[in-house]
Order: sequence, then structure tokens, then C-alpha cells
Amino acid sequence: MTSSPEPHQASGLVARGVTLVVPAYNEEDGIEGVVRRLSSLDLGVPLELLVVEDGSTDRTRERLAALETEVPCLRVIEHGHNRGYGAALKTGFQAASHEVVVITDADGTYPEDRIGELLERVDAGAEMAVGARIGANVHIPLIRRPAKWALRRLASYLAGIRIPDLNSGLRAFRRELVLKYLGILPDGFSFTTTITLASLTNRHRVEYVTIDYAPRSGRSKIKPIRDTLGFTALILRTVLYFNPLKVFFPVFGMLLVLLGGSLYVDIAMTEGGPNLSDKTVIVFLAAVQVLTLGLVADLIDKKSRLR
Repeated sequence: MTSSPEPHQASGLVARGVTLVVPAYNEEDGIEGVVRRLSSLDLGVPLELLVVEDGSTDRTRERLAALETEVPCLRVIEHGHNRGYGAALKTGFQAASHEVVVITDADGTYPEDRIGELLERVDAGAEMAVGARIGANVHIPLIRRPAKWALRRLASYLAGIRIPDLNSGLRAFRRELVLKYLGILPDGFSFTTTITLASLTNRHRVEYVTIDYAPRSGRSKIKPIRDTLGFTALILRTVLYFNPLKVFFPVFGMLLVLLGGSLYVDIAMTEGGPNLSDKTVIVFLAAVQVLTLGLVADLIDKKSRLR
């Protein structure tokens, strides 16, 4: 995490320059080290470092003001109040001077010396390269691991592809990819989850690089229960937006099973002979409605893709 790799021979968009975007909210313990390590990277291309100061209430702003006088490539953009992780990233993408953008966190958890490998993937044609936190030294609190595993499995099923890391904060992008989906990207921590699902369900080229993940500096801003429920709803909503049948068909299948069971009871186990019950009618109507909604949503999705 303290040394930089040998610069690769960049070509295309990467050779024209790279913008590093760091969202920072109450990161007084980690921001200085992150800025110094990022600014010292030898990537062999023009480098711009944007830190989006997201309304911090600690000494993050003062630390950045001092760093601006020392680090030539550093530019600080300030939000007047805390708007959220995703909002800070969107500000950074819109302000970036280069067409290749790398994001990382301000807490010192991500290995900045692996950025060169992510850029190599973008250089080779990937639209997004993700640092997947599946290396030998990954420090994720045990309390968060079951929820992360379940969310990753759900997202992998709905996206139709294995996702090694759903919401890693170390990524390299072709800027146009993010700008394309800017209107649906949220202002909160689910920014990375949304751009992952949007990219995979729309067949963009996404590649993964295995990385380690260090203990963070300062206090985490993740709320495990609230954010897990929020991420689950977000995954379902995003897949509904891009691949609705992945959600509607399993629900339709479960209703068919219930309908079959209810019909069996009505026909074979009712005293006095077959008798269609109200619950069977209700389940049948629910199944028809779910199937109809799914097909209409799928038609709308396909029509929008033809534009």
C-alpha cells in the first residue's frame, strides 16, 4: 500500500490522463495519507486528484486546505453540507478533466498501489475494472460478512453472472459509463452497487482484480441493519429496471406452486366433491397479474433499449 508499481505503457483514453476521485466525509484520520499516496503514484500519465469534501464536521477540511498548498495535482471540491457518498462521487465524475476516472475511499482501506492494474484492464477495453476484496488479507468486520454474502448471492442471481465484490469502493471507469446512468445513481452508499448491476445487466464489460482490504482509519459510517435492508431493496429495484423478468418469474413460479396445492385441496380433499375455493381464485388472479406485469415491464425495457 505504500509503494507504486512500475508504470505500464498506457494507450488510448488512459494515456490522455486519469482523474482520481476521493469522497471525504469526516476522514481526518485517513485523508492525509491517502492523498499523499495517490499523488505519489507513478502511472506514466497526466494525473488529476479530486477530493470531494462532503460537509465534514471534523478537521478533514483543514487537513485538505493544508494539502492543497503542497500537492500540485490536488483539487478540493466542497459540498456546503453532507449530501452522501454517491453524491460526492457524482460531483467528482462531473468535474473530472479526464475520460478515465478512478475512485477510492479516504479511510486508507484500499491498496492504492493496485490502481495501475485496474487501469491496464480499462486500457484493454474494460468499461469498469473493480478491485474485488477477496485477497488473502481482507479486514471486513465479522458482523457484516453474512449480510454481504447474502446480498452478493442475490445480486449475482438477479444479474445472471457471478459478482466477486458487489460494492467495492476501488474502481477504474470509462467516465462515459457513469455519465450514462447518472440519472439513476443514488446519493448514498449504494452508488457502487447500482453501477455494478446497471453495468452487468446491460452487458457492459466489467472486470475484476483481486485485492486486499486493510482496517479503516476512523469510524465506519455503515449502519448494518438499515443499510442491508436498503441494499436489498436497491438490488431488486435496479434489476426490475433493467431485467424485470428475473424478479417477476420466480414470484410467478411460487404462485403457481401455491395454486397447484390449493387446486389439489379443492378437488381431491374437499368433502362433498370438488369445490373451487376463494383462496384458489385469489392465488390464480395474483399469478395472472404478476405474469402480466412482468411481461409488460419486459416489453417496456426492450422498447427503451431500441431507442
